[in-house]
Amino acid sequence: MSQQPHNFSAGPGILPREVIEQAAAAVLNFNNSGLSLIEVSHRGKDFVAVMDEARNVVRRLLKLDDSYEVLFLGGGASLQFAMVPFNLLSTSGHAAYLNTGVWAKKAIKEAKMLGKVTVVASSEAENFNHIPKDYIIPTDADYFHCTSNNTIYGTQMKAFPNSPVPMVCDMSSDIFSKPIDASKFGLIYAGAQKNMGPAGATLVVVKKDLLGKTDRKILSMLDYQVHIEGESMYNTPPVFPVYASMLTMQWVEKNGGLEGAEKRNNAKAELLYNEIDRNSLFKGTAAREDRSYMNVTFVMHDDSKEEAFNKLLKEANISGLKGHRSVGGFRASIYNAMPIESVQVLVDVMQHFEKTNG
Repeated sequence: MSQQPHNFSAGPGILPREVIEQAAAAVLNFNNSGLSLIEVSHRGKDFVAVMDEARNVVRRLLKLDDSYEVLFLGGGASLQFAMVPFNLLSTSGHAAYLNTGVWAKKAIKEAKMLGKVTVVASSEAENFNHIPKDYIIPTDADYFHCTSNNTIYGTQMKAFPNSPVPMVCDMSSDIFSKPIDASKFGLIYAGAQKNMGPAGATLVVVKKDLLGKTDRKILSMLDYQVHIEGESMYNTPPVFPVYASMLTMQWVEKNGGLEGAEKRNNAKAELLYNEIDRNSLFKGTAAREDRSYMNVTFVMHDDSKEEAFNKLLKEANISGLKGHRSVGGFRASIYNAMPIESVQVLVDVMQHFEKTNG
């Protein structure tokens, strides 16, 4: 049995081991100060430098120009479901949303509490097993909202529309997994715990000229402009998640950047999908053209064999493979830090199971 578990958890997800070790060391002794990272002032120069670098590494990875602001906030992506319409939806206008899963539905629900929402397309009738195509984005919408990757259903947007209105995207589970053209988006947000860092921090990238146009009153904690003026420290920021996210993004940067991440992630996903398609005992649940390269969902043709397969997974020290109840079966989350060797272990177990149970 391997000493280190093969962690396929959907989130909080796997992080690079060296990042965990660096972050753990900082909890004990931050910058050789003799103090813990989690007990020093967030206004002190040492942590201000962390926040500055965290925002700067985002700029470098996404190739952002000066028209964008980068924020690290609390509240998770779920808070962004409300912050986006608070800041971008006028009281007399409407917003356009693409419904591709549970998290898109939650975002739609929050926006409807603040104004009119047009759902341009939905794959809910097919249990969100694909990304809708050929939808029309209203040209008079205040913004268009989409979710780039759907962790529960294993679907991913392989391309983004040329939106006639500002495009907002929840990239919580595939941020920094591949290059994107950030200039296509008015606002990007992402909870850290899927692919960027530990739970507790949320990244927001927003185009400055989108702000200050709504006619509604915005509570200070929900106002992007307030957080911009406070340089992500209007209130005490989530210091440990920001620090660990900074380390994780630096790790991506020094390992080939987003181009390197994409190459590794494609190899892992193709290895696993090829086995799912080849193996007579398993089948994928997402439409082939929309398969996620972050969250691979699959089931058994005969679910009575799941218990025996789970036993083999445990013996191989494979963790976190249980599928979400909405889909069932299995879900292998293969985020940036997942080594291809762990994916190969899973493939080997699947092949062995087929030979003994096929």
